[in-house]
Amino acid sequence: MTSGKLRDLDERIAALFRDDWPISTHAEPSQATSVDQPTDEPVLEAGVIEAAVEGGNATTMAEQPSSPLAGLHLDTAIRLRWVLRDIKAKRTKLSPVSADDLNTLTEMGLAEMQGDEPVLTNEGHRALDWS
Repeated sequence: MTSGKLRDLDERIAALFRDDWPISTHAEPSQATSVDQPTDEPVLEAGVIEAAVEGGNATTMAEQPSSPLAGLHLDTAIRLRWVLRDIKAKRTKLSPVSADDLNTLTEMGLAEMQGDEPVLTNEGHRALDWS
């Protein structure tokens, strides 16, 4: 870039942060309540929020099922999720599943072998529907 272009770019950036710009860049502090002040609002804590379900039963967030891939390393979870998608779409001939990934999914109860083809279990379908 030439110095003229850099100067023009600097002027444009400076114009964005001027006080007369229609979008305010100044954040106003929120009115925080003191810990000692009583409030009329209910206090909600994580894991205590209850959700009503049919039949009048209630479950806490801690009881909600989590994704079976949630505890895995991010790269592993992404790779296994793509393998689950390939199995569901019957693309295993085009992109073969590695034996290690298939063993992992089988041990987790997400896939099983039917003949020579891997298929998803109900839990495998739920894992894909999770997100």
